[in-house]
Amino acid sequence: MPAYRLIIFDFDGTLADTFPWFRAVFNGVAERFGLARLSPEEFESMRSLSGREIMARMKVPAWKLPFIISHMRREKLAAAASTRLFTGVPELLVDLKAAGKSVAIVSSDSEASVRAVLGRLVTHVDHFDCGAGLFGKAAKFRAMVKRAGVRREEALCVGDEIRDLEAASEADIAAAAVSWGYTEADALARRGPVYLFHAVEDLRAMLLPGGPGR
Repeated sequence: MPAYRLIIFDFDGTLADTFPWFRAVFNGVAERFGLARLSPEEFESMRSLSGREIMARMKVPAWKLPFIISHMRREKLAAAASTRLFTGVPELLVDLKAAGKSVAIVSSDSEASVRAVLGRLVTHVDHFDCGAGLFGKAAKFRAMVKRAGVRREEALCVGDEIRDLEAASEADIAAAAVSWGYTEADALARRGPVYLFHAVEDLRAMLLPGGPGR
């Protein structure tokens, strides 16, 4: 098993439990930008699709995407006070730091929003690179590996969406997927991640097999 020195986390749906918020605001945002509302069943069906497939299904014009993303970032920041990390994530970040791992967060969300949710845990994150475009994470992954001073094979990207796996593959970095976020487990598995985790405890066991510092 590779000894990963740099762990690059996605944020929404991976560390932070933001999917319920996203579900609640989705149709309001769709109406605001002239897109079709989705029934609960239609919404659930989107969870097996990639980002590009979702855009095609929703018929999102490319020119509208920056405006939608900017609006969502503002709304996410406003909701930061009520956003919680998944159970086990705070302890995982603390123990990764104690074990000498380098922890990074690469997110499409704003850094202000990510920091607001993390609170005091920001001291256990070594690097932030936020505000990524919907399909712009690959370049940020490559830059993060250089910034951390590790080899590509010493880095692991951890995310909950197909676009996270696609970006890691494009950057030639190992990718793990988590099934507790936005995308269904079967859809993630079909993309061939090196690991597919169904619980934070399983992710922790892989990253810290002997416990922090061992």
